[in-house]
Amino acid sequence: MFSRKEASELRQAFWTAFGQYMQPIPGAEGEKVNWVNYKTGEKHIHFRMDADKRSARVAVTLTHKDAGLRQIYFEQFEQLKPVFIQHCGADWNWLPEAYDDWGAAVSKIEVMQEDVNVFRKDDWPLLISFFKPRILALDAFWCETKYFFEALRS
Repeated sequence: MFSRKEASELRQAFWTAFGQYMQPIPGAEGEKVNWVNYKTGEKHIHFRMDADKRSARVAVTLTHKDAGLRQIYFEQFEQLKPVFIQHCGADWNWLPEAYDDWGAAVSKIEVMQEDVNVFRKDDWPLLISFFKPRILALDAFWCETKYFFEALRS
């Protein structure tokens, strides 16, 4: 067991290592990307990666407080599902109603890897092998489809 401080330091060390590993890789449009803190450019659409002592996950999270607006954005993702599957694969779970870690209602599209532990350094290559292709695929999907979401803003 790790103390809270040790766990925080290990988690931070993993994300720093992952960020350094990914730094030289350009985005789908050739630009420099902060892969650990990916910015979609849309206020309530987030691409998130997370790992704990049991699993790792990559998710598209829609955080609009207005449930109707969140549903419209989720439906836009559903309309673009063939493009999503082309880039990201079909093994993602589509959750129109979910909750974040603080209990707020969200919509999610996520994929998980079980039986990995961010606190076990021997698992870091497995975690990187899980995160890298999925965040790159999300970036390629987003570069192709982000304009559909910009149109929803107006």
